[in-house]
Amino acid sequence: MDLRALLYGLLFALMWSSAFSFARIIVSEAPPILALVLRFGIAGIIGVGAALLMGQRIRLTKAQWRAVVVFGLCQNALYLGLNFVAMQWIEASLAAIIASCLPLTVALASWVLFSERTRLLGVVGLIAGAVGVILIMGTRLQGGADLLGIVLCLVGMIALTVATLAVRGASAGGGNLLMIVGLQMLVGSVALLPAGLALETWDVTWTPRLALAFTYTTLVPGLTATFVWFLLVGRIGATPAATFHFLNPFFGVLIAWLLLGERLGPLDVVGVIVITLGILAVQISRLNRA
Repeated sequence: MDLRALLYGLLFALMWSSAFSFARIIVSEAPPILALVLRFGIAGIIGVGAALLMGQRIRLTKAQWRAVVVFGLCQNALYLGLNFVAMQWIEASLAAIIASCLPLTVALASWVLFSERTRLLGVVGLIAGAVGVILIMGTRLQGGADLLGIVLCLVGMIALTVATLAVRGASAGGGNLLMIVGLQMLVGSVALLPAGLALETWDVTWTPRLALAFTYTTLVPGLTATFVWFLLVGRIGATPAATFHFLNPFFGVLIAWLLLGERLGPLDVVGVIVITLGILAVQISRLNRA
């Protein structure tokens, strides 16, 4: 891991973690599913257009097409769609904490489904992560957090885990990186459109606050963070790159506290620390095995 990879990783973690707080602003003033349809559509058009200007073409390998479709459906439509709906009722910090557990769920699924060898440190990390999540969820439920919102976030996490496992070994590198990012955004937009039209009404009063949040989520976490993530994976590999996810619980809670003024109790701090250390332990274990 060199200085550029470290910079990529820190930028990705910061941008990815900030998305939840800005999404919370959007869903408080706009229908969540239709807002995502618009966001993915704009980001996809920008991504594909920029790729065409750079000389990239829509000529992908089978593995790359699989990545486009699976990530477009599971990551964008299901994972982000369910999270946006859930954040009508739960705080951004809680959604960020649940979402940040991706390395734990991927490691657990790989262990159970693919008999992937897991060192003792990894097992300890999985247990610690689970304890941290239970601790935070318990305190939030006692504080009045909506159970349906939590369930939607958990289902979204399962969808993202499936997507991650489904494209194991599928490289998104080569000369079509930005094209791949743009196409998977368009897949998510098209997949969510029927649900948005059936369940929601586009009744929005654009304010400077909403416009800023929408623009930010479209260009930064949506397009730029995904592009940086593929650059990072292409530079150091998927397993080392995933170590940067251990920063997401910390960044996600901190940004929600600073930007939205969300509460941050002592047990929340303890839970975030436990989850962060658990994710770090799992990723170190996977690095050592690799």
